[in-house]
Amino acid sequence: MRVLNVNHTLDPVNGGGTAERTLQMSRFLVRSGIECTVLTTEEGFDSGSGARLAGAHVVAVPLLSRRFFVPRVAPRLMGELVAAADIVHLMGHWSPLNALVYRAARHLRKPYVVCPAGALRIYGRSRLLKRLYNLAVGTGIVRDASMCIAITSDEIGQFAQYGVGRDRIRIIPNGIDPAAFARADPAAFRASFGLGAHPFVLFVGRLNPIKGPDLLLEAFCSVKSALADFHMVFAGPDGGMLEALRETARVEGVADRVHFIGYIGGTDKTSAYHAASLLAIPSRQEAMSIVALEAGITETPVLLTNRCGFDVIDGGGGKVVPATAEGIAAGLAALLGTPATLPAMGRALGEFTRGHYLWESVVRDYIALYCELIEGGPLCVS
Repeated sequence: MRVLNVNHTLDPVNGGGTAERTLQMSRFLVRSGIECTVLTTEEGFDSGSGARLAGAHVVAVPLLSRRFFVPRVAPRLMGELVAAADIVHLMGHWSPLNALVYRAARHLRKPYVVCPAGALRIYGRSRLLKRLYNLAVGTGIVRDASMCIAITSDEIGQFAQYGVGRDRIRIIPNGIDPAAFARADPAAFRASFGLGAHPFVLFVGRLNPIKGPDLLLEAFCSVKSALADFHMVFAGPDGGMLEALRETARVEGVADRVHFIGYIGGTDKTSAYHAASLLAIPSRQEAMSIVALEAGITETPVLLTNRCGFDVIDGGGGKVVPATAEGIAAGLAALLGTPATLPAMGRALGEFTRGHYLWESVVRDYIALYCELIEGGPLCVS
């Protein structure tokens, strides 16, 4: 079986969960004996990303516009890549690269699936452009797919708004690879970022409104006296909110307890999870948080909002709260007010994650779906 995975970026800093999902899924498809080609752009693609995709064929095309990820790619190349695939997997639907592949797949009558990963709703900046994009091609990408992949049941209603019935939706969750989180040095992490022995709450993600770092900081400030020993660590690139967050910390008198450490990856990220008392995910909108799975595999309990599509209560691994500063503050007070209960929550979340969300098993669901959609079942591996 030959699979063409398409994502406009594999940049771990700016691509976020979608880039990570593409990397991991492609790796595990190759491990399962699938011939996998990854089509992406050169933006953020480097030797590190290539090394993580060992065994997969990568085609990284240049860009005409970096802001809108408009690729510079010959139609002939696009046609050749689609023609060579048995099935095409589009990661998301907003990008021009995915739109071009969609047109080629339709022209060549190739089956394709699309996984928006919670990004179907129009949210944030460029709303008018997104509406125009949907009118021109976006709605067609979703509506015409051989199958739409939801990573949680919460997305079913979003697909319905694009004219997709339940019979053309398959729920396949995000996954996690334990081997990627095998190395950790919490003491070195604390020393590197001047955290000393203070317990801290960890945020991992881009500092932009959809991820809710402002809600988390407001909540932390409201309980700063009751949780006087705790610090707050924001680990992630600036998405336009860094200066405002720093100013809030200064005005609230907690600048010495709030740390903005930028993007971290590899051993630093694993060490951060192990060193943290709690991971906070204050998102205003998210389909299924990959960082919640990362916390699970490192046995770090989680506080997350009810907009994250991942109910850790099912596994007893933390607490779900409303996506408001007040709700997050109440959650912080409840969990950090009884710190002795946190290790058991972390272990429960770890067990829950290993039992349901390992890429090794998740990718089998993808392969089974591809086999259903490809004419000539013998192409499928056993």
